Amino acid sequence: MKRHLISAADLSRDDALLILDTADELAKISERSIKKLPTLRGRTVVNLFFEDSTRTRISFEAAAKRLSADVINFSAKGSSVSKGESLKDTALTLEAMGADAVVIRHGASGAPHRLANWVRGSVVNAGDGTHEHPTQALLDAFTMRRRLGPLDGRRITIVGDVLHSRVARSNVLLLSTLGAEVTLVAPPTLLPVSVGSWPCEVSYDLDAVLPKSDVVMMLRVQRERMNAAFFPTEREYSRRYGLDRERVARLHDGAIVMHPGPMNRGMEIAAEVADSPRSTIVEQVANGVTTRMAVLYLLLGGADLGGEIQ
Repeated sequence: MKRHLISAADLSRDDALLILDTADELAKISERSIKKLPTLRGRTVVNLFFEDSTRTRISFEAAAKRLSADVINFSAKGSSVSKGESLKDTALTLEAMGADAVVIRHGASGAPHRLANWVRGSVVNAGDGTHEHPTQALLDAFTMRRRLGPLDGRRITIVGDVLHSRVARSNVLLLSTLGAEVTLVAPPTLLPVSVGSWPCEVSYDLDAVLPKSDVVMMLRVQRERMNAAFFPTEREYSRRYGLDRERVARLHDGAIVMHPGPMNRGMEIAAEVADSPRSTIVEQVANGVTTRMAVLYLLLGGADLGGEIQ
């Protein structure tokens, strides 16, 4: 493994499988009454969040604490950042505090890459702009493996607002590395110009793709990032690209439904689908802690797991 995790493209197939296999081992801890290992005792992990994200921040905090690391939560609101402090000055402050790892979420694409040039510790990208979110892709792949087994040859369909989605880009890169066949389904206005260079297929017809899919991952329509009209109405979007009970019935028996959250129930996914046995949405949240434990453990060079997990 490299020192940082900034993009899913940084991971070779062996790196990705090492993280997923380590997460499998660490998952055994969640079944214990005491869900903790001493592996990273004495290490400091800083959660540096310039954007709101309760789910991701708590997931990283829980992961670090279960490995016995000290955790510092840094929120841009109410900090020196709101007074005009730059990212570099913030990074130098963290460096002076002796941070071993910095988990950063930032509204600007490329911010984690810049941060990695300024700190000696490991940098983990927890989402940057519309660029990437590699640990979300890892937890999604982990969830798929637990439900479906090896991902080689599996057909994954990712549906919705690809243009504004860092999750979609990271998933396409990671899943193709793991041997899956990925298809993006979205209206043309919600696909990036560069999508032709991505290692995936593109379709505009959800109904045509569903019967062949092993996994259908619905993306949230990110209204807060939209500065123009990307589709006529929400009702029209839901009719063409929403996953409802009738569309789920076209999936084969073993297919699963995923969503990185938070969901717009009734828009990209119907409530009865989100709560159905096919849905892995709650599992994804639980698996997020386990997968992020594996990332922190491997980046910070913890001791051999064999003697600690029995």
